[in-house]
Amino acid sequence: MNKLLTVTEAAGLLGVNRNKVYNLINHGHLQGLKLGSMKISTFELDDFMKRNAGKDFSDLNNVKELG
Repeated sequence: MNKLLTVTEAAGLLGVNRNKVYNLINHGHLQGLKLGSMKISTFELDDFMKRNAGKDFSDLNNVKELG
């Protein structure tokens, strides 16, 4: 079932802080939607992780493959 997560919840699942989630959204790597506050669907979060497995997000302007 698809569910909406807060930025804090999404950050917890990704193991990063809230600012990193906002940066991922602002750089177009993760899609959020604004319903009062920013939300991320569990579908989008799962898809993000599948699309980006094996990538290095240290520099959001220059995402590279690991290795």
